[in-house]
Amino acid sequence: MKLLRFGPKGHEKPGLLDNDGVIRDLSAHIDDLAGARLGRDSLARLTELDVSRLPSVAPDTRLGPCVGGVGKFICIGLNYSDHAAETGAQVPPEPVVFNKWTSAICGPDDEVIIPRDSQKTDWEVELGVVIGKGGRYIDEADAMEHVAGYCVINDVSEREFQLERSGTWDKGKGCDTFGPMGPWLVTPDEVPDPHQLDMWLEVDGHRYQDGNSRTMVYRIPFLISYLSRFMSLQPGDVISTGTPPGVGMGQQPPVYLKPGQRMRLGIEGLGEQHQAVIAEPRR
Repeated sequence: MKLLRFGPKGHEKPGLLDNDGVIRDLSAHIDDLAGARLGRDSLARLTELDVSRLPSVAPDTRLGPCVGGVGKFICIGLNYSDHAAETGAQVPPEPVVFNKWTSAICGPDDEVIIPRDSQKTDWEVELGVVIGKGGRYIDEADAMEHVAGYCVINDVSEREFQLERSGTWDKGKGCDTFGPMGPWLVTPDEVPDPHQLDMWLEVDGHRYQDGNSRTMVYRIPFLISYLSRFMSLQPGDVISTGTPPGVGMGQQPPVYLKPGQRMRLGIEGLGEQHQAVIAEPRR
């Protein structure tokens, strides 16, 4: 299934995309795509519905982030060997873990805001893994049973805030609108191998990123098991698993986002995002 959330910001309803590309309203059957509703049993019940009898939604309706009520937005850095090489970094001996604040989460086609005083706002297409079954000390062999589905994430990053202002990476990763998520949450039955997915990103029609999840260093079962050593993973948590090469920081010379530009990005089978870049409004 391709599950989604639609409607105004803060008032999204759950839905799904049918085989004809029509959005169908699920709100009579589930209150939101969040928390315990992302468990395998809950999602399995949705497959029993007669999709053709669900109300259709206007095609121009806004799509919200494909997961609601996210508890933790966990990110993995330098997790693609070819991306580490372009930044001049060594592949880390253990996964680099950082956070994006949940206030960064926005819809897949919402505007991305360049923060005040930013000169180095960058892009990163990433494969998101959504947890459907919680746990601690999860065995790697059992880890995929904890996955509700996959989605596209744009790990927007301000590189000066991240790398030049001391402290952790988090301050350059969690600005408002720095976490577009969706358009869909795609269930595992439609993603036979999440480590063989083409992924790409364009700015104003120029393709900067053109990679594949096969170059991921630490793969999804290991990441789930690894993270669960340090925290309980809970339904609705999102893991953003790293980016392939082609980020703005890695260009020669570096290239960063400017107001008025547009990003277009996607992952094979998981849909596309489209974002206009704007300056932080002055108040």
